[in-house]
Amino acid sequence: MESRDHARRIIALWVALSVIGVLAIIFLLEPHMPPGNVTQQAADQTRTNTIIAAVMTPIAIGVLTFFIYAIVVFRARPEDGDGPHVKGNERVQRLWVLATLVIVMVLAIFGTTELLGTDQGIAGVGGGQGPTPIAATPSGALDVQVISQQWAFTYRFPQYGNFETTELAIPVGRPVMFHVTSLDVVHSFWAYQLGVKVDAVNGADNVAGVTADHTGTFDIRCSELCGLWHGEMSSKGQVLSQADFATWITQQRAGSAGVRGLPVQNPTYFPGPVKRAG
Repeated sequence: MESRDHARRIIALWVALSVIGVLAIIFLLEPHMPPGNVTQQAADQTRTNTIIAAVMTPIAIGVLTFFIYAIVVFRARPEDGDGPHVKGNERVQRLWVLATLVIVMVLAIFGTTELLGTDQGIAGVGGGQGPTPIAATPSGALDVQVISQQWAFTYRFPQYGNFETTELAIPVGRPVMFHVTSLDVVHSFWAYQLGVKVDAVNGADNVAGVTADHTGTFDIRCSELCGLWHGEMSSKGQVLSQADFATWITQQRAGSAGVRGLPVQNPTYFPGPVKRAG
């Protein structure tokens, strides 16, 4: 069989498998692609992950198809002895360099376009809001201060008496501004399904803004190794209806009467880290 026939077979296999792979990415994997669609920011990240996966799938399939085909078809038997000396194919080399350049440039342009086009009028850098780290806070936004410490997250609500709580809930349909800081080492506030991941640095106020599209729960993790009980910095947050959020605020304020009126940053641990981490 001539080399052209082998090339046609490889290309036919690659095209068929790539079509199947890309369709599987779009219709089967996309609904499960992280971080989900609880917020518009998370949905944008999910779409970006899906597009990148769809672009990379034909590349991975092409490499594996050629590799497996070569092993099966061109495998030398012990009785064949040494094969003929093979020189490089300049045309294939030029095509490979050109294809690689095109792929890299397409991904670079796509990434830059996404970065410049997803500001959406919400300030922050931890939710994929684009190149404007400080922008105008949306009207009616809820401010939530996220205080990281070894080894717990606590949350303050300045617009509701500045009470502090170990639970986090946000209202659906209302812009939320997370102001993330740390009392000790570097942590990272990761609200997975919200599409928010912000470094928590002592003395810094890192901001991320999101607006939840529907109610539900979301996972909260510290994604920066911060000490012995790093793995204990995990909990669940809630996206509530406006009415349920108002009720939750009332309950939390009643239960946090002892810390009402604290300064913007609490100089002491609350609650004690030993109690939180066991």
